[in-house]
Amino acid sequence: MIRGIKIVTIPVSNQDRALKFYTEQMGFKVATDQAFGPGQRWIELLIPGSDVNLALFTPPGHESRIGGHQPMTFWCDDVFATAKLLKAKGVELAQEPKKEVWGTMAKFKDPDGNEFVFSSR
Repeated sequence: MIRGIKIVTIPVSNQDRALKFYTEQMGFKVATDQAFGPGQRWIELLIPGSDVNLALFTPPGHESRIGGHQPMTFWCDDVFATAKLLKAKGVELAQEPKKEVWGTMAKFKDPDGNEFVFSSR
C-alpha cells in the first residue's frame, strides 16, 4: 500500500539558479546533485524537519509546467513570521499573509515564477 509522498518535483528552467534560491533563500538542504541520464541532472532537496523531499527537475517535454501556480502547499508554524523571514532573505511574496476561515496562508514565488502557497497546519 502507498504510505506517503517521497518526492515532489518543482519544474525549473535553470537548475543552478533554482538550487541557489532553494538552498540560500528558502533554507533547504541538498540531498543529492548528480547526473541523471544524458544531458540531465537530478537535484533532490531536504526540507529540514520534513519527510518529503523536493526535486528541481523538469522532464523533457514538460517545460510548459514551469511558472504559475504549482499544485503544492508548504506548511509552517507561523505564516506571518515565515513571510517576514522570507522577505528578509529577498523572497518575493505573491500574496501577503492573510487569515482565512480555515487558517492563515500566504504565497511566494521562485525565480521561475512558480507560485506556492504556505500555510499553518
